[in-house]
Amino acid sequence: MAGLGDKAVIDPDLVEWNYGEYEGLTPKQIEEKAPGWLIFRDGCPGGEAPEHVSARVDRVIARSRAVDGDTVLFAHGHVLRVFVARWIGLPPGGGQHFLLNTGTLCVLGYYRKIPAVRIWNGPLLDQIAARPVLRSGAE
Repeated sequence: MAGLGDKAVIDPDLVEWNYGEYEGLTPKQIEEKAPGWLIFRDGCPGGEAPEHVSARVDRVIARSRAVDGDTVLFAHGHVLRVFVARWIGLPPGGGQHFLLNTGTLCVLGYYRKIPAVRIWNGPLLDQIAARPVLRSGAE
């Protein structure tokens, strides 16, 4: 798992949002059932409310902050968006403001002991290597 070997730990608090009755539905199908629905505000019937996901994420944040050194986390999009919101002190609904593409790099840290976002939605190294090199000037 990402070269971490036996240091990797599976944390049940990082599983994706429980979508309950909305599991397997497209956003369009959910919108037909619940116009104006927003997961970060409304949660999922038969699944999790934003506060439930926030409680899980808060436990992970507390454990991460207790580690002496860096921590690497892997999770799904909605959970990570709640994670970043909670990291910087926003309510779980703040996750709606952090768009996140699949397979990107995010780095959280501190600015003068204040939780901060260093990199959000950054490309992975293999994505950087695959990009053409742009040069200025005539060649």
